[in-house]
Amino acid sequence: MKETMKAYVLEGPGRLCFKDVPVPEPRPDEVLIKVMAAGICGSDIPRICRTGAHRHPLIPGHEFAGIVERTGSEVSEHWIGKRVGVFPLKPCFSCSCCRKGQYELCREYDYLGSRCDGGFGEYTAVPEWNLIELPDMVSFEQAAMLEPMAVAVHNIRRIGLKKEETALVLGLGTIGLCHLLFLMEAGQEQILAVGNRALQKRLAKEAGLPEEAYMDSKQRDIISWVMEQTGGAGADASFECVGRPQTAVAAVDSLGAGGRAALVGNPSSDILFPAEVYGKLLRKQLTVKGSWNSSFCHHREDDWHYVLERVSQNRVAPQRLITHRLPFEELEKGICIMRDKTEEYVKIMLMGNE
Repeated sequence: MKETMKAYVLEGPGRLCFKDVPVPEPRPDEVLIKVMAAGICGSDIPRICRTGAHRHPLIPGHEFAGIVERTGSEVSEHWIGKRVGVFPLKPCFSCSCCRKGQYELCREYDYLGSRCDGGFGEYTAVPEWNLIELPDMVSFEQAAMLEPMAVAVHNIRRIGLKKEETALVLGLGTIGLCHLLFLMEAGQEQILAVGNRALQKRLAKEAGLPEEAYMDSKQRDIISWVMEQTGGAGADASFECVGRPQTAVAAVDSLGAGGRAALVGNPSSDILFPAEVYGKLLRKQLTVKGSWNSSFCHHREDDWHYVLERVSQNRVAPQRLITHRLPFEELEKGICIMRDKTEEYVKIMLMGNE
């Protein structure tokens, strides 16, 4: 086993260094993973380029999958050689939320790639508890997308849609397109989607969305279009996947009586509701729900197992959303594409070496 590895180390805001660092030694309850695929998340861009992480130095990256190469003293060696995905949140297991099994709401959590070292290195050490074993038919790049898919599924499941209801997806980045994939897989009969790029429209159509069910927000007013599509009734449920004031307000304003808005986009700024829209929230008895992370509790019904089952059965194909596959050594190229918007993209994936 080699003693050093190549890794991207964030030494401070805007200071990402590609260098040799020691291969991590797994703690007794951890395994050492050789990273085979790692996705760049939209949240990685401000963390790396502007704000920094919770501590420095730190290896970023929380969407990854790989092969177990070594186990800690308290972990069974049966894991060695296993192909695995990784739930990035490390719960404390002692707070009130953890005691209820709501680990995504842990009040004292650690997090791979933002609070402790993540997957932008050749190897990383993670707790055995955070592993999900991959079926042979699930690729590493598919497994590296389990996290964003599970985030979308968590948001959808919290709303409790009926198949005949109208669902509106606002924003078609990775999370929004994952919403679209899983809504369609579940047989949702009426889906409307709002994007703002030609690539998003193409991917939505390839996923099976009718052309008339897509709207470019740069060309039309969202609310008038939704009302036109629903005969003035409004949507039954909206999924806000951007985190911008305009789409957050539209998520509420586009709803019909008794509608539900599910907010999952990380806010880019303060979000204020005009008095008129707030008034509709009251008069229409609307419900606004926030969604955070995803459920993972080693149970078949949690979000991660829900997603993995559908990917393994080829009912959802997340690899269709991968627009760039880059060698591990070209992470900074991917970051620049996302930061500077020099190319159209959805998911940029780093590929490890066999």
